[in-house]
Amino acid sequence: RDVMLAELTGGHLHVCHVSARETVEQLRLARDKGLRVTSEVTPHHLILTEELARGYNTEAKVNPPLRTDADVEAVRQALVDGVIDVIATDHAPHHYEEKEREFDDAPFGINGLETAFGLSMKALVEPGHLTLAGLIDRMSCGPARIMGLSTGSLRPGAPADIVLLAPEEIWTVNPDHFASRSRNTPIAGWSLPGRVRRTLVSGKTRYELEVS
Repeated sequence: RDVMLAELTGGHLHVCHVSARETVEQLRLARDKGLRVTSEVTPHHLILTEELARGYNTEAKVNPPLRTDADVEAVRQALVDGVIDVIATDHAPHHYEEKEREFDDAPFGINGLETAFGLSMKALVEPGHLTLAGLIDRMSCGPARIMGLSTGSLRPGAPADIVLLAPEEIWTVNPDHFASRSRNTPIAGWSLPGRVRRTLVSGKTRYELEVS
């Protein structure tokens, strides 16, 4: 429906949180028609499956839900092919008491920001689907282009919004060490490649990893 409206009006449609094969098929059709349609996928939909939600695990309750291996493969390939344009975290922190409710009553979402780079590295770069440069483009330069922002590039006069990465560092996800006050994640204990060391916004350090 939304793609049809974009075709009818000539407007720009941006589709958030792509997670299903059927959506990918519609996006491919839109791209083939030359429509102004862009889209994004979350890191967790690029690698996690519905198996994590078995046993009514509220930490894995997200919207849209985690899906099958076939869906994961479809959205991953669509990102590699350029059918899906960028990666966005869908960062949704919650207090632990909220996630301890019954599954139907627990809120949707995971703390996605602090594991976004590592999880994307594991899903895309480690198995060879994308280069590191390709991943960085889909997480920074690409989103800036879609939003019409002057950020996302290192050039004279551009805002000094910079992330310093350690792509070869292997680390273990420990929610107790998150900078966020929220701890909700379904991947506690996972080993991930690649870590954010420092974040600068307009030239000022806003985050720096504390190494114990």
